[in-house]
Amino acid sequence: QLSLFRLTMKRLFSTSHSSVDSKEMKKFQLLAHKWWDEEGEYSALHSMNDIRVPFIRDTLLNMSSNYNLGNPLSGLKILDVGCGGGLLSEPLGRLGASVTGIDPLEDNIRTADQHKSFDPVLAKRIQYKSSSLEEIVEECMETFDVIVASEVVEHVADLEMFIKCCSQVLKPEGSLFITTINKTQLSYVLGIVVAEKIIGVVPEGTHEWEKFVPPEQLEHLLESYGFSVKTVNGMLYNPLWGSWSWTESTSINYAMHAVKSGAREQSSPTDAPSELESEQHPATAGTAT
Repeated sequence: QLSLFRLTMKRLFSTSHSSVDSKEMKKFQLLAHKWWDEEGEYSALHSMNDIRVPFIRDTLLNMSSNYNLGNPLSGLKILDVGCGGGLLSEPLGRLGASVTGIDPLEDNIRTADQHKSFDPVLAKRIQYKSSSLEEIVEECMETFDVIVASEVVEHVADLEMFIKCCSQVLKPEGSLFITTINKTQLSYVLGIVVAEKIIGVVPEGTHEWEKFVPPEQLEHLLESYGFSVKTVNGMLYNPLWGSWSWTESTSINYAMHAVKSGAREQSSPTDAPSELESEQHPATAGTAT
């Protein structure tokens, strides 16, 4: 009874100030069973694997002296935050990584669990958990070699808390990969008006422009929590071909790779900006280039 009381209190406390946005949860719950329909609502995320998986793989291989042909990511513990139905967890598992996928929506985890069960190798390499990032911090301090947060940060309620938690569960010198949408006039027109309302490649209401994150703001936040940003690459989606490509411009989508500083270099929490400071000095939404 005591442990049940503690669990209840922990859940009450964790949801009172959480990075999980309940409105976002409701939106994605309606689509939870559609993750693996490659022609459906998540078709753009399926095709994004063509560039995001090699980006993660090659970046990690360039940082490592160990190379295992066939299983290049073996030995690495990866946390896939906001894993949805497992669209990115599975290819990372096939590359040999030990993957933990977390998502606050139980229906997503159910879909992901069911899909990985068809492959005995993936069933061993991937474990899914219905949880928010802050809920696993206590048990997973400095546990993971790599964190992947792909198409997630534009949906969280508290970005600063999210980045802080990433830093806490990542090992020193571990890698963080983020893909998201910039906050520009062009991203509003193409990411919301065209993608959602005109051609319907993304379900209407998926994104809120106010929650889009400029790379400068994300980079500043990461550096304040002890990360060093190594790469920022622009990404471009072609709706005619349903394919993604890399581009110099970050005015719409972009991918970022950051490395957490080593144990001795860790910045103290006092270096991090307070919520008040971040409100007083917001990153301005750049115009599209």
